[in-house]
Formats: sequence, C-alpha cells, structure tokens
Amino acid sequence: MEVQGKIKMIDETKTYGSNGFQKREMVVTTEEQYPQHILIEFTQDKTSMLDPFKVGQNVKVSVNLRGREWINPQGEAKYFLSLNGWRIENLDQAASQDMPPMPPEDAFEPANDLNEEDHDDLPF
Repeated sequence: MEVQGKIKMIDETKTYGSNGFQKREMVVTTEEQYPQHILIEFTQDKTSMLDPFKVGQNVKVSVNLRGREWINPQGEAKYFLSLNGWRIENLDQAASQDMPPMPPEDAFEPANDLNEEDHDDLPF
C-alpha cells in the first residue's frame, strides 16, 4: 500500500522501554479534494530513512497496515491501527530526473527565413 503527498511534519526518533525500541513519526498530507493528514510510523532501523527528507517535499511512502489488541486494566479489549513505513521516495527529485536538461539559449538560431505559405503542411 502507498501514501502519496507532501511532508507536513517529521518527528525526532524516540526510544521506548528497556529493550531500546525506536520509533519515528511523520505526517504526509494528501493532495486531493479533501486533503488527509496521514500519520506514518517508521520503526527500528527504518527511522534513519527519514534523515534526508524535509517538510514540504512531495513523497511516496510504501506502508503496511498494523493492527493490535490491548486489554485495559478493566478487562476491555481496545484495538489500534497504525501505518508502518518501509520505503520512502522523493517525488520532487524523481520528476526533475525525468526531464532532460534544457540547452542554453544561445544554442538556438532564430528562424529568419520562415515563410508561412511555404510551410503550410495541413491537409485541409
């Protein structure tokens, strides 16, 4: 599953518990009629994947849905859903790499001998 949009927030890496569990969160805002602010978690060794990214960049994030059950002290079951990121791609950089470089302006010569009547190749 993928989430595509603009980075709204990237949090710092946080460590939890005695075993050193690491988690880093980011928010991606989708670009649609009703934009959604999607919280995505990166855990353990994936937290460093966010280092090169900045707020405002357009990205595509590959995620897995993760659901879990928690029994509270009163014995009631509570359910939680999270999106775990496992890959992130910079769409701004990808778009600029697809475009060939533009030659400098002085590489073009003006068309001085253009006569519209001679170059009319329309079939009608």
